[in-house]
Amino acid sequence: MIETLDIINRDLGQDPEALIRWALDQGSQPICTTNFRPFEAVILHMVASQRPDIPVVWMDHGYNTEATYRFADALVRRLDLNLISFLPIRTRAHREALEGPFPGIDDPRHEVFTQEVKIEPFERALAQMAPDVWFTALRAEDTPQRSRMAPASRNADGLLKVAPLLHWTAKELHAYLQRHDLPNEFDYFDPTKVEAKRECGLHLQH
Repeated sequence: MIETLDIINRDLGQDPEALIRWALDQGSQPICTTNFRPFEAVILHMVASQRPDIPVVWMDHGYNTEATYRFADALVRRLDLNLISFLPIRTRAHREALEGPFPGIDDPRHEVFTQEVKIEPFERALAQMAPDVWFTALRAEDTPQRSRMAPASRNADGLLKVAPLLHWTAKELHAYLQRHDLPNEFDYFDPTKVEAKRECGLHLQH
């Protein structure tokens, strides 16, 4: 299988739509995760164009900006997305009433916070939905760790992880948005990352 993925990455790694088409043929229970960050409309439009009913999984940690929530609702309506949200066990209000605002990345409590608001909801999503193909909008220029990833890979559990846009630049993403008249939103914040080039841990664990 590793040799097969090497060939797929070589032949389709620069062709997102062909890679999506190939990946959809590899399983029967695909999902596409999103956080509605800038340029997310690209992956969602690409995947939904080929599989309109694909579950779009959102780990909504509760700390998104108002603009992100408005953008999410608008994009769901525009693309008629099959959105399934997974929230932390505790609401933001509950958590903050007991522990205050979310801890900074230098705070020893930050790892536990990330586990609660992002990792656990994602692991719950995997357990409940049992996907065999996972589409993600990871891009190589996001972080040093992602620059070493491949467009198609299998994680430790055998889940096929596909990042069709891994090698795309912001310029290419912008051109796609314009070509398909898709919206975008830059008012975005992730409390588990805080810094733009920092990993939250989800993609390192899965």
